[in-house]
Amino acid sequence: MPNGICLRFIKHKLGAIVGKVIAIANQKGGVGKTTTAVNVAASMAATRRKVLLIDLDPQGNATMGSGIDKFDVDATSYELLIEEQPADKVIVTETTGKYHLIPANGDVTAAEIKLMELFARETRLRNALAPIRDYYDYIFIDCPPSLNQLTVNALGAADSVLVPMQCEYYALEGLTALMDTIRKLASVVNPELKIEGVLRTMYDPRNRLANDVSEQLKRHFGEQVYRTVIPRNVRLAEAPSFGAPAMYYEKSSTGSKAYLALAGEILRRRDKEQQSVAQAAS
Repeated sequence: MPNGICLRFIKHKLGAIVGKVIAIANQKGGVGKTTTAVNVAASMAATRRKVLLIDLDPQGNATMGSGIDKFDVDATSYELLIEEQPADKVIVTETTGKYHLIPANGDVTAAEIKLMELFARETRLRNALAPIRDYYDYIFIDCPPSLNQLTVNALGAADSVLVPMQCEYYALEGLTALMDTIRKLASVVNPELKIEGVLRTMYDPRNRLANDVSEQLKRHFGEQVYRTVIPRNVRLAEAPSFGAPAMYYEKSSTGSKAYLALAGEILRRRDKEQQSVAQAAS
């Protein structure tokens, strides 16, 4: 197992650690989903949290963006889901973002087909993560840009869903439908699944439409919309070609700072949730 697992296992048994699994999903492509997965994982790891990023997209962009050559890995999420290799045997520990990674490449395309033939196919990822999920403070899952069996597996394994979206008309039009679809899937696959939050990405405050859509989002979804906004930023776009999250490519960039702020907001929300649970139990 990765270094530190045994100690964290003991702490978990003593009640000190409860891991959280967050799926990052949007059926629309080009909304900054993988950028968010890589950068929020790196930002959370920078706060000394133990983080695992799972790449479920056959494109393997999150893998490459983590500094791992997707063509030179021993195992991927395919082996995890289909061949049932233990998760700790698939994990890569040396990434540029200082988090652990379950990589993906084109082999994962076959997993989508093979999952259709398997019994209890919706819970394969949940079962695979069960032995390790609480060794980590956070597990982020980068989903494909579609609601296929891979995404269904992610939603089945997750505690919550983070939805990145651009502030444009068509994105807004599809968001309500996406939320409804997530809720319907949750009722069948994972009744405990919640919406973690809606993240505004590639935001340009000079764009009037972006501001209008942002206001509509806040009116409709309220506190589910993160206060943190991810701006359009050249450094965020450049960082993947260097195999690194933005904070390890140019830490002072506005994109890097925005994802650090997002990590802080996620942590504060979780602290608030845990306080509410503790008060209700007392």
